[in-house]
Amino acid sequence: MNIDRLDHIGIAVEDLEASCTLYRDVLGIASAGVEEVADQKVKVAFFAVGDSKIELLEPTSADSPIAQFIEKRGAGIHHMAIGVDDIEAALERAREAGIRLIDEEPRVGAGNARIAFVHPKSTGGVLLELCERT
Repeated sequence: MNIDRLDHIGIAVEDLEASCTLYRDVLGIASAGVEEVADQKVKVAFFAVGDSKIELLEPTSADSPIAQFIEKRGAGIHHMAIGVDDIEAALERAREAGIRLIDEEPRVGAGNARIAFVHPKSTGGVLLELCERT
């Protein structure tokens, strides 16, 4: 497994368009696209910052994990994603180290990336996403 970058920081937002206005129009960061990830019940906007991205996540349903996060903690940083070259190897290494995983198998996330989440109880309170881009 090779961790080669900070892929993105995920930020839970209540109003995607208002948040996009801040990043795009006020801060001048170029938009890298908007998409809906139906199975995760979110609408996502990416903003490229160097080799990394800011990922804004707006819930599309009241039972979305992002909606539940906002209800419990308010809008703000939701997760940090690190880029890996082999997500299966990363998950196996985590399992062997006794790391608690949310996703035992990779799934498809925004940008068609293969992703898996690591439980914050194993990472000092940070929701960590492993992200393999092809």
